[in-house]
Amino acid sequence: MNFKAALFDLDGVVFDTETQYTKFWGEQGRRYHPEMPDFHNRIKGMTLVQIYDQYFAGQTEVQHTITQALNDFEAHMSYDYIAGAHDYVVSLRQQGIKTAVVTSSNLAKMAQVYRQHPDFKSLFNAVLTSENIRRSKPAPDGYLQAAELLGEAPADCVGFEDSVNGMRSIKAAGIYLVGLVTTNPREVVAQYADVMIDDFTHGVDIKQ
Repeated sequence: MNFKAALFDLDGVVFDTETQYTKFWGEQGRRYHPEMPDFHNRIKGMTLVQIYDQYFAGQTEVQHTITQALNDFEAHMSYDYIAGAHDYVVSLRQQGIKTAVVTSSNLAKMAQVYRQHPDFKSLFNAVLTSENIRRSKPAPDGYLQAAELLGEAPADCVGFEDSVNGMRSIKAAGIYLVGLVTTNPREVVAQYADVMIDDFTHGVDIKQ
């Protein structure tokens, strides 16, 4: 492996937030879609617009209620780094490897991230949010856009993901996949990942 760029999902990869989102979307699922006990898993990796289009189409009042609740929830969330993630990204930058975030989160959510972590933007050459990405995960668009933005071919990039939609996105883009076992069981991640890690405590050598 001798990759020139590293592309990261945000939730469940850089930040340990997936359990918090599971709680939020689990509550929405029980309230609006009790027939789908796995609702919180179905929406992982999807943008808010995509969730609304697929599960709340035409329900303007419901969408407004969920948006307000989500904004309040994210304003009070804890954005703690996955173990070793911060130092790992710093080490990549020191090696001259370009870095980018590819997330289904929107700018309002990222404002909360920047508030809690003022140095976050300095860790990445680019941050792509739902407002930038043409088609959401599992489509490959976000990761292909990030590679293009960094001036690298997909084959020269490595991607880090935890959700099934995210892993499918990376594989569809033709990018080497490091799957994090932070959200899904190891046997699920193994179906997609080229290599699996629990966190970044021991790093991943992508420049050999």
